Amino acid sequence: MEHRFRSGSILGESKVPEVTLGFWIIKIAATTLGETGGDTVTMTLNWGYLAGTCLFLAALIVLVAAQIRAQRFHPALYWATIVASTTFGTTMADFADRSLGIGYTGGATLLLTCLVLVLGLWYRAEGTISVNSVNTPRVEAFYWGAITFSQTLGTALGDWIADTGDLGYRGGALIFAAGLAVIAALYFWTRVSRVTLFWTAFILTRPLGATVGDFLDKPLDHGGLALSRPLASAVIAAFMVVCLLLIPQRAGQHPRDDQAAERA
Repeated sequence: MEHRFRSGSILGESKVPEVTLGFWIIKIAATTLGETGGDTVTMTLNWGYLAGTCLFLAALIVLVAAQIRAQRFHPALYWATIVASTTFGTTMADFADRSLGIGYTGGATLLLTCLVLVLGLWYRAEGTISVNSVNTPRVEAFYWGAITFSQTLGTALGDWIADTGDLGYRGGALIFAAGLAVIAALYFWTRVSRVTLFWTAFILTRPLGATVGDFLDKPLDHGGLALSRPLASAVIAAFMVVCLLLIPQRAGQHPRDDQAAERA
Protein backbone atom coordinates (compact mmCIF):
# COMPACT_ATOMS: atom_id res chain seq x y z
CA MET A 1 0.00 0.00 0.00
CA GLU A 2 1.03 3.56 -0.61
CA HIS A 3 2.86 5.01 2.37
CA ARG A 4 1.22 8.39 2.90
CA PHE A 5 -0.19 8.67 6.40
CA ARG A 6 -0.92 11.67 8.51
CA SER A 7 1.81 12.44 11.01
CA GLY A 8 0.90 11.57 14.56
CA SER A 9 -1.63 8.87 13.81
CA ILE A 10 -1.75 6.20 16.50
CA LEU A 11 -0.11 2.85 15.92
CA GLY A 12 -2.72 0.11 15.87
CA GLU A 13 -4.66 -2.44 13.94
CA SER A 14 -6.83 -1.64 10.99
CA LYS A 15 -10.49 -2.68 11.12
CA VAL A 16 -10.11 -4.48 7.78
CA PRO A 17 -8.18 -7.66 6.91
CA GLU A 18 -4.75 -7.97 5.39
CA VAL A 19 -4.86 -7.82 1.62
CA THR A 20 -3.57 -11.25 0.63
CA LEU A 21 -4.41 -13.82 -2.05
CA GLY A 22 -6.97 -15.26 0.38
CA PHE A 23 -8.60 -11.84 0.65
CA TRP A 24 -9.14 -11.70 -3.11
CA ILE A 25 -10.48 -15.28 -3.28
CA ILE A 26 -13.11 -14.51 -0.65
CA LYS A 27 -13.84 -11.12 -2.23
CA ILE A 28 -14.61 -12.68 -5.63
CA ALA A 29 -16.83 -15.29 -3.94
CA ALA A 30 -18.64 -12.50 -2.06
CA THR A 31 -19.27 -10.58 -5.26
CA THR A 32 -20.63 -13.69 -6.97
CA LEU A 33 -22.91 -14.29 -3.97
CA GLY A 34 -24.03 -10.67 -4.19
CA GLU A 35 -25.11 -11.20 -7.80
CA THR A 36 -26.99 -14.46 -7.26
CA GLY A 37 -28.41 -13.32 -3.91
CA GLY A 38 -29.61 -10.01 -5.28
CA ASP A 39 -31.20 -11.70 -8.31
CA THR A 40 -32.86 -14.23 -6.01
CA VAL A 41 -34.74 -11.47 -4.19
CA THR A 42 -35.51 -9.19 -7.13
CA MET A 43 -36.24 -11.83 -9.80
CA THR A 44 -36.85 -15.29 -8.31
CA LEU A 45 -38.93 -13.95 -5.40
CA ASN A 46 -40.19 -11.17 -7.69
CA TRP A 47 -39.72 -8.35 -5.17
CA GLY A 48 -38.52 -5.99 -7.89
CA TYR A 49 -35.44 -3.78 -7.98
CA LEU A 50 -36.73 -0.99 -5.73
CA ALA A 51 -37.87 -3.28 -2.91
CA GLY A 52 -34.69 -5.35 -3.16
CA THR A 53 -32.56 -2.20 -3.05
CA CYS A 54 -34.37 -0.94 0.07
CA LEU A 55 -34.02 -4.34 1.78
CA PHE A 56 -30.29 -4.66 1.19
CA LEU A 57 -29.64 -0.98 1.94
CA ALA A 58 -31.24 -1.47 5.37
CA ALA A 59 -29.07 -4.56 5.98
CA LEU A 60 -25.98 -2.66 4.84
CA ILE A 61 -26.65 0.28 7.16
CA VAL A 62 -27.09 -2.04 10.15
CA LEU A 63 -23.92 -3.98 9.39
CA VAL A 64 -21.81 -0.87 8.71
CA ALA A 65 -22.98 0.60 12.02
CA ALA A 66 -21.99 -2.65 13.77
CA GLN A 67 -18.64 -2.65 11.98
CA ILE A 68 -17.91 0.93 13.07
CA ARG A 69 -18.97 0.24 16.67
CA ALA A 70 -16.77 -2.86 16.89
CA GLN A 71 -13.55 -2.36 18.85
CA ARG A 72 -11.48 -4.65 16.65
CA PHE A 73 -11.50 -6.61 13.41
CA HIS A 74 -14.11 -9.39 13.29
CA PRO A 75 -13.82 -11.53 10.13
CA ALA A 76 -17.44 -12.71 10.08
CA LEU A 77 -18.80 -9.20 10.59
CA TYR A 78 -16.46 -7.71 8.00
CA TRP A 79 -17.35 -10.21 5.28
CA ALA A 80 -21.06 -10.06 6.08
CA THR A 81 -20.82 -6.31 5.49
CA ILE A 82 -18.99 -6.90 2.20
CA VAL A 83 -21.73 -9.30 1.08
CA ALA A 84 -24.39 -6.74 2.04
CA SER A 85 -22.59 -4.05 0.05
CA THR A 86 -22.21 -6.24 -3.02
CA THR A 87 -25.84 -7.41 -2.86
CA PHE A 88 -27.02 -3.81 -2.50
CA GLY A 89 -24.71 -2.94 -5.38
CA THR A 90 -26.41 -5.56 -7.55
CA THR A 91 -29.95 -4.35 -6.92
CA MET A 92 -29.02 -0.66 -6.98
CA ALA A 93 -27.19 -0.94 -10.30
CA ASP A 94 -30.09 -2.90 -11.81
CA PHE A 95 -32.56 -0.31 -10.50
CA ALA A 96 -30.52 2.58 -11.96
CA ASP A 97 -29.86 0.88 -15.30
CA ARG A 98 -33.31 -0.56 -15.90
CA SER A 99 -36.01 1.00 -13.71
CA LEU A 100 -34.67 4.57 -13.94
CA GLY A 101 -33.92 4.11 -17.63
CA ILE A 102 -30.49 5.82 -17.62
CA GLY A 103 -28.84 2.80 -19.23
CA TYR A 104 -25.46 1.20 -18.60
CA THR A 105 -23.46 4.21 -19.76
CA GLY A 106 -25.38 6.66 -17.59
CA GLY A 107 -25.36 4.35 -14.58
CA ALA A 108 -21.64 3.61 -14.80
CA THR A 109 -20.81 7.29 -15.26
CA LEU A 110 -22.93 8.34 -12.28
CA LEU A 111 -21.44 5.67 -10.02
CA LEU A 112 -17.87 6.42 -11.10
CA THR A 113 -18.46 10.09 -10.26
CA CYS A 114 -19.78 9.17 -6.81
CA LEU A 115 -16.81 6.88 -6.15
CA VAL A 116 -14.26 9.50 -7.20
CA LEU A 117 -16.03 12.06 -5.00
CA VAL A 118 -15.91 9.81 -1.92
CA LEU A 119 -12.25 8.92 -2.47
CA GLY A 120 -11.41 12.60 -3.04
CA LEU A 121 -13.12 13.66 0.21
CA TRP A 122 -11.39 10.81 2.06
CA TYR A 123 -7.99 11.85 0.75
CA ARG A 124 -8.60 15.50 1.56
CA ALA A 125 -9.62 14.66 5.13
CA GLU A 126 -6.95 12.05 5.91
CA GLY A 127 -4.10 12.52 3.44
CA THR A 128 -4.42 8.90 2.28
CA ILE A 129 -6.99 6.47 0.93
CA SER A 130 -5.01 3.43 1.99
CA VAL A 131 -7.07 0.68 3.61
CA ASN A 132 -4.26 0.24 6.14
CA SER A 133 -5.48 3.41 7.90
CA VAL A 134 -9.04 2.22 8.53
CA ASN A 135 -9.33 2.29 12.33
CA THR A 136 -11.38 5.39 13.22
CA PRO A 137 -15.13 5.96 12.72
CA ARG A 138 -14.57 8.77 10.22
CA VAL A 139 -12.17 6.75 8.09
CA GLU A 140 -14.47 3.71 8.29
CA ALA A 141 -17.37 5.84 7.02
CA PHE A 142 -15.25 6.89 4.02
CA TYR A 143 -14.10 3.30 3.51
CA TRP A 144 -17.56 1.77 3.46
CA GLY A 145 -18.88 4.55 1.26
CA ALA A 146 -16.10 3.86 -1.24
CA ILE A 147 -16.67 0.11 -0.95
CA THR A 148 -20.39 0.46 -1.66
CA PHE A 149 -19.94 2.72 -4.70
CA SER A 150 -17.16 0.51 -6.07
CA GLN A 151 -19.38 -2.57 -5.71
CA THR A 152 -22.27 -0.84 -7.46
CA LEU A 153 -20.00 0.50 -10.21
CA GLY A 154 -18.55 -2.97 -10.70
CA THR A 155 -22.05 -4.41 -11.13
CA ALA A 156 -22.91 -1.81 -13.76
CA LEU A 157 -19.67 -2.49 -15.64
CA GLY A 158 -20.22 -6.24 -15.57
CA ASP A 159 -23.77 -5.94 -16.91
CA TRP A 160 -22.62 -3.41 -19.52
CA ILE A 161 -19.94 -5.73 -20.92
CA ALA A 162 -21.99 -8.94 -20.70
CA ASP A 163 -25.23 -7.53 -22.16
CA THR A 164 -23.73 -5.56 -25.06
CA GLY A 165 -22.09 -7.00 -28.15
CA ASP A 166 -21.39 -10.71 -28.58
CA LEU A 167 -19.20 -11.27 -25.54
CA GLY A 168 -21.81 -12.74 -23.22
CA TYR A 169 -21.13 -13.67 -19.61
CA ARG A 170 -18.16 -15.93 -20.28
CA GLY A 171 -16.53 -13.34 -22.50
CA GLY A 172 -17.13 -10.64 -19.90
CA ALA A 173 -15.61 -12.81 -17.18
CA LEU A 174 -12.52 -13.38 -19.34
CA ILE A 175 -12.11 -9.63 -19.93
CA PHE A 176 -12.24 -8.79 -16.24
CA ALA A 177 -10.01 -11.73 -15.31
CA ALA A 178 -7.47 -10.46 -17.85
CA GLY A 179 -7.71 -6.99 -16.30
CA LEU A 180 -6.97 -8.43 -12.86
CA ALA A 181 -4.01 -10.34 -14.30
CA VAL A 182 -2.61 -7.06 -15.62
CA ILE A 183 -3.03 -5.46 -12.18
CA ALA A 184 -1.22 -8.41 -10.58
CA ALA A 185 1.65 -7.99 -13.05
CA LEU A 186 1.85 -4.28 -12.25
CA TYR A 187 1.90 -5.11 -8.54
CA PHE A 188 4.76 -7.60 -8.77
CA TRP A 189 6.90 -5.99 -11.45
CA THR A 190 6.37 -2.23 -11.26
CA ARG A 191 6.29 0.55 -8.68
CA VAL A 192 2.79 1.73 -9.54
CA SER A 193 0.93 3.05 -6.48
CA ARG A 194 -0.33 0.11 -4.40
CA VAL A 195 -3.33 2.16 -3.31
CA THR A 196 -4.33 2.78 -6.92
CA LEU A 197 -3.87 -0.89 -7.77
CA PHE A 198 -5.95 -1.96 -4.77
CA TRP A 199 -8.96 0.18 -5.63
CA THR A 200 -8.74 -0.75 -9.31
CA ALA A 201 -8.64 -4.44 -8.41
CA PHE A 202 -11.47 -3.99 -5.92
CA ILE A 203 -13.66 -2.48 -8.64
CA LEU A 204 -12.77 -5.14 -11.24
CA THR A 205 -13.42 -8.11 -8.93
CA ARG A 206 -17.03 -6.96 -8.70
CA PRO A 207 -17.89 -7.28 -12.41
CA LEU A 208 -15.93 -10.54 -12.51
CA GLY A 209 -18.17 -11.89 -9.76
CA ALA A 210 -21.23 -10.37 -11.44
CA THR A 211 -20.54 -12.06 -14.77
CA VAL A 212 -19.76 -15.39 -13.08
CA GLY A 213 -22.98 -15.11 -11.06
CA ASP A 214 -25.00 -14.27 -14.18
CA PHE A 215 -23.37 -17.16 -16.04
CA LEU A 216 -24.54 -19.52 -13.31
CA ASP A 217 -28.17 -18.42 -13.09
CA LYS A 218 -29.17 -16.88 -16.42
CA PRO A 219 -31.24 -18.94 -18.92
CA LEU A 220 -29.50 -21.10 -21.51
CA ASP A 221 -30.72 -18.90 -24.36
CA HIS A 222 -29.05 -15.93 -22.66
CA GLY A 223 -25.68 -17.67 -22.40
CA GLY A 224 -26.06 -18.90 -18.80
CA LEU A 225 -26.29 -22.30 -17.13
CA ALA A 226 -29.86 -21.78 -15.85
CA LEU A 227 -28.99 -22.95 -12.32
CA SER A 228 -31.33 -22.21 -9.45
CA ARG A 229 -30.41 -18.82 -7.96
CA PRO A 230 -31.15 -19.87 -4.36
CA LEU A 231 -29.11 -23.07 -4.79
CA ALA A 232 -26.20 -21.21 -6.40
CA SER A 233 -26.30 -18.66 -3.57
CA ALA A 234 -26.25 -21.38 -0.93
CA VAL A 235 -23.28 -23.14 -2.56
CA ILE A 236 -21.29 -19.91 -2.85
CA ALA A 237 -22.12 -18.96 0.77
CA ALA A 238 -20.91 -22.39 1.94
CA PHE A 239 -17.70 -21.91 -0.05
CA MET A 240 -17.16 -18.56 1.66
CA VAL A 241 -17.63 -20.10 5.10
CA VAL A 242 -15.07 -22.80 4.30
CA CYS A 243 -12.62 -20.16 3.09
CA LEU A 244 -13.07 -18.12 6.27
CA LEU A 245 -12.36 -21.24 8.34
CA LEU A 246 -9.30 -22.30 6.35
CA ILE A 247 -7.71 -18.99 5.31
CA PRO A 248 -6.10 -17.00 8.15
CA GLN A 249 -7.97 -13.76 8.83
CA ARG A 250 -5.78 -11.10 10.42
CA ALA A 251 -6.29 -7.38 10.77
CA GLY A 252 -3.99 -5.18 8.74
CA GLN A 253 -1.44 -2.94 10.42
CA HIS A 254 -0.85 0.72 9.73
CA PRO A 255 2.27 2.76 10.54
CA ARG A 256 2.37 5.40 13.25
CA ASP A 257 3.76 8.12 10.99
CA ASP A 258 5.49 8.69 7.65
CA GLN A 259 8.92 7.77 9.00
CA ALA A 260 7.58 4.48 10.30
CA ALA A 261 5.98 3.87 6.93
CA GLU A 262 9.27 4.38 5.15
CA ARG A 263 10.94 1.82 7.41
CA ALA A 264 8.12 -0.74 6.84
